[in-house]
Amino acid sequence: MPAWEYTKGLHELGDHCFAYLQPDGSWGWSNAGLIKGNGTSLLVDTLFDLQLTGEMLDAMKRVTSHAPIATLVNTHANGDHCWGNELVEGAEIIASSACAEEMGELEPAVLGAFVDAGEEAGEVGAFMKVCFGPFKFDDITLTPPTKTFQGRLDVDVAGTKVELIEVGPAHTRGDVLAYVPSEKTIYTGDILFIDGTPIVWAGPFANWIKACDLMLDLDLETIVPGHGPVTDKNGVRAVRDYLAYVEVEARKRHEAGMTVEEAARDISLGQFTTWGEKERIAVNVDTIYRELSGESGGPDVARLFTLMAEMYAA
Repeated sequence: MPAWEYTKGLHELGDHCFAYLQPDGSWGWSNAGLIKGNGTSLLVDTLFDLQLTGEMLDAMKRVTSHAPIATLVNTHANGDHCWGNELVEGAEIIASSACAEEMGELEPAVLGAFVDAGEEAGEVGAFMKVCFGPFKFDDITLTPPTKTFQGRLDVDVAGTKVELIEVGPAHTRGDVLAYVPSEKTIYTGDILFIDGTPIVWAGPFANWIKACDLMLDLDLETIVPGHGPVTDKNGVRAVRDYLAYVEVEARKRHEAGMTVEEAARDISLGQFTTWGEKERIAVNVDTIYRELSGESGGPDVARLFTLMAEMYAA
């Protein structure tokens, strides 16, 4: 595989596939994709706010001026992959049913208010400012999918086949991969973070590991993660190794009676220490603990951001 340059902007991956990359890939700095057919295109994800999405769409005009975007796929419900949807006017918007249900649960303006509070909201407010301060949330109109599916859906992009594969719940409740078999290319959404720490909001861990195994079994050469540089199967293996390691270590500490907070601070990250956003271990441990205790509810997001803020500041 070529050593793709990790720079901001549109990168051509082959005859039909492009990646739009946003270094450094940390909180909110997500990637998107463009798949070109004969006279039409499919966009994989929009970005966190309207300014960034507008810049991306402008950069894509060298392709979309003769192959307009007719279809938009949202890989999951996090705002950095769908809050720019309103700018893709006239496109059919496809997502998993679970993604569509989750998409309306957080209003952009609510996140914006937390970010604006900044240090006035204490340590967690300062952390939220670090994570999300570069983005603008007060002018976004949530634009949901117009078509949903469960399991698998094949999309014909004017002669280029795209296989949509639902692998959630994992990172979120409705994660989807977009696979282009003819190009040996896949767009993973946040099933892959490269050089950044994965964050398992929904789980179970087994589903995410299964998604990695699925990708390792596919005929793939080029892999566009949700965050970080373009990769190959070695990137998939690294994420799988992290998930498997954290699951084992968290289970040990759960059996020893440690709290989530104690376990998250106690686990040594070893070979994964160089990855960004190490504080996400707090969410990952909490997800495993909820699995082990049989809790049916979702994560306590406010508590987990507080714990991540403390670990980030330490």
